[in-house]
Amino acid sequence: MSKHVAEHIIWHAETITKSERAERNSQRPCILWFTGLSASGKSTTANAVEKRLFELGHHTYLLDGDNVRHGLNKDLGFSDADRVENIRRIGELSKLFSDAGLIVLSAFISPFRSDRQMVRDLMPEGEFVEIHMDTPLAVCETRDPKGLYQKARRGEIKNFTGIDSAYESPEKPEIVLNTAEFDIDTCAEQVISYLKQKNIIQN
Repeated sequence: MSKHVAEHIIWHAETITKSERAERNSQRPCILWFTGLSASGKSTTANAVEKRLFELGHHTYLLDGDNVRHGLNKDLGFSDADRVENIRRIGELSKLFSDAGLIVLSAFISPFRSDRQMVRDLMPEGEFVEIHMDTPLAVCETRDPKGLYQKARRGEIKNFTGIDSAYESPEKPEIVLNTAEFDIDTCAEQVISYLKQKNIIQN
């Protein structure tokens, strides 16, 4: 957006506040950001956490990397620049859902620390929960449900995270999960326990 255009855009104040929406939903809004290699268990764990939150009566929305690239971000590829833009858009979208009072579950490889920090900086303190899916590359390759690692190893896919594109592990994530050591139910319960401990949910 050019500076000239931005000068004519003014933030529209809303009558109903974020805190009022949160109070109606009996929860504190936040972003649960699942990051890790392909096949590390991001989407599966996020789905399990959302199911538990739904059963507890909480209001959520799940954003998945592949699903978002079918629509909002279908114009983006997998170059470093496109990856940055992908996460920027998702961060802004997650912030809007959070402003609606929801607990947002975002499951994206999001390989670069600076991009994840960019999303964290959008949120008030304590409302960005970084969840590192610390499943080893060797295990992820063994799973390879979509055959992507095999294609990347053969050179059929370029800029594939963990093969010929870097993954920068979180330095101080709020939660670390390893689906090679623990099953999905255990990992999901660890997230739920954290949310209760931080009073993001009360039940």
